[in-house]
Amino acid sequence: MEVTVQCCKQSKNDPFDDNDSENGTLLPGLPDDLAQRCLSSLSPSLLFSVCHSWRRLLYSPSFPPFFSLYALLSPLHNPTMALPREVVPQSTIVFFSFDPISSSWRPLPSPPQNPSFHLLRRHPSFLSRNLPIQSLTVSNHLIVIAATTQNLFPALSSPLVFHPESNIWFYGPQISAPRRWCAAGSAQDVVYMASGFGFHYQGDVARSLEQWDLNKKRENWGWENKAGLKDGRFSREAVEAVGCRGKLCMVNVKGNALKEGAVYNVGLDKWEDMPVGMVAGWNGPAASMDEDEIYVIDEVKGRLSKYDGEKDCWVKVIELEQLKRAEHIAAGRGKICAVSAKGERIIVVDVRDKPTRFWEVEPPCGLEVVAVHVLPRMI
Repeated sequence: MEVTVQCCKQSKNDPFDDNDSENGTLLPGLPDDLAQRCLSSLSPSLLFSVCHSWRRLLYSPSFPPFFSLYALLSPLHNPTMALPREVVPQSTIVFFSFDPISSSWRPLPSPPQNPSFHLLRRHPSFLSRNLPIQSLTVSNHLIVIAATTQNLFPALSSPLVFHPESNIWFYGPQISAPRRWCAAGSAQDVVYMASGFGFHYQGDVARSLEQWDLNKKRENWGWENKAGLKDGRFSREAVEAVGCRGKLCMVNVKGNALKEGAVYNVGLDKWEDMPVGMVAGWNGPAASMDEDEIYVIDEVKGRLSKYDGEKDCWVKVIELEQLKRAEHIAAGRGKICAVSAKGERIIVVDVRDKPTRFWEVEPPCGLEVVAVHVLPRMI
């Protein structure tokens, strides 16, 4: 199944009149609190389509939030349409959320501008190369952890964090050595940052591993040093550290190039060799589903595969032309969301459906996708 969505607005042919059920109860004969408990078990798409009072309930702060797609986006080189004035970026990255129920994009609030916030996607000296902007989701927070400035220095001295359910941005604890081109990931609501390249190459930074535990109270947040890598080979590219079953798995080079892998055992604070079959099939962007299963897309073949730890092999889920040259993926709620080549669209694959279904989501006009995440909708 294929769906394309573009800068959606409310249709003039809305089946509901604006005054429909304006003062009505949710369910005749029941108080609203009891009616809400009954309606909360229904599909959000059904609540959205029946009547305005149910639609208002769906988007009210008291209703359990459904999950949405969050995207980091960058202006196109030569957009065919001008960006709306309210979303013209002060930096080269903007943040949007895609509501899967109304099929519409909505900009996130502007990030704080103090200190100055500027994440560079392209540099005039490197026209053919996109600079990495590393982000992840942890404990229902969107976290931007590493990027590059105009002078090719690390852009963030502290992680930039967005919490959808409170609709606010804030900064996390200060990083001891700001960096870019690092390995970043999470496991058990703990953020990990390994290796990387700071203002200048430093061997101790390139071999380091630090963690930030979001399980702690905010006043106790901070970065802690953990067991370091044996060398600095993971500072060459920005890579995903994929958390799965108490371990962080990562490879040091993207794509189909010859690479080496490493596995960090969270409980033992110890680095291990990556299984041979795992590193051999890690040929593109990877993500974990609920920290229980690892998925990877072979960016040449467009093949989505799941790792089988018992047999140390990758099992094919689906192969699609649309997944070729995938640049980034996210996993959540039984779906794999992949950024297609050059950020032109997002391919969503429902891996829990048999047969496997997929559809497409187009980014807002004039923007291309850098990365995607799955989080609760904004309140």
